[in-house]
Amino acid sequence: MLRVDKLSHSFSNGPEITPVLSNIDFNVNKGDMVALLGSSGSGKSTLLNLMAGLMKPTEGNIFIAGHNIVKMSENQLAEFRRKHIGFIFQAYELISNLTVRENIELPLIFQSVSSSERKKKAMSLLEQVGIPDKGLMFPSQLSGGQQQRVSIARSLITEPSIIFADEPTGNLDTKTEEEIIAILKRLNREMNTTFMIVTHEREVAVHTKRIITLKDGNLVQEIPQTPSTNEILVEEGVTT
Repeated sequence: MLRVDKLSHSFSNGPEITPVLSNIDFNVNKGDMVALLGSSGSGKSTLLNLMAGLMKPTEGNIFIAGHNIVKMSENQLAEFRRKHIGFIFQAYELISNLTVRENIELPLIFQSVSSSERKKKAMSLLEQVGIPDKGLMFPSQLSGGQQQRVSIARSLITEPSIIFADEPTGNLDTKTEEEIIAILKRLNREMNTTFMIVTHEREVAVHTKRIITLKDGNLVQEIPQTPSTNEILVEEGVTT
């Protein structure tokens, strides 16, 4: 679903060149849930922007669902993102004067989907993220955790090839963080949705299937994850 191929990137300021990423190479299969882990300054934000098609790399290629986004024009990229890429943001990025349901529906407006179909899909996703009764409320009337659930639902409504989640629990308390992670894991399992979760918190990364770690712009290790029996029971709501 995602292939990062010999990717390098530098920023230039006149004659001064600052390397940020060096020869990054990895694959993400359909249905994977992968953490991109790194501290501030590791290059993970730059890599996220490159993978999402918001920047062009200095060297290398990025393939999403078999399409090389590095070779696309800006107009092609904009169209591709609308159809193939979903985003979950740390700060939710909801539009304050739209209702919850309207926020979730918004990506489908740009695809000329009918009002009845948009409403049907939005209400179904509100059910999926556990807030079916919040559709007519406004973001300001919701808690941080509820707003992030809306953001998750919005990211799913176009049925994207991959969802990039940028520090999705960064603004949440520990209990709400656990709830959001559990939702992402369930959606990954039940809908076979591919997630790339960018985080600086190992406590978040350990819940994914794989951890890709960046340090000083280099890929330093990749760790496959095997959840313990107890983690599975907790996720399913079974107490021991």
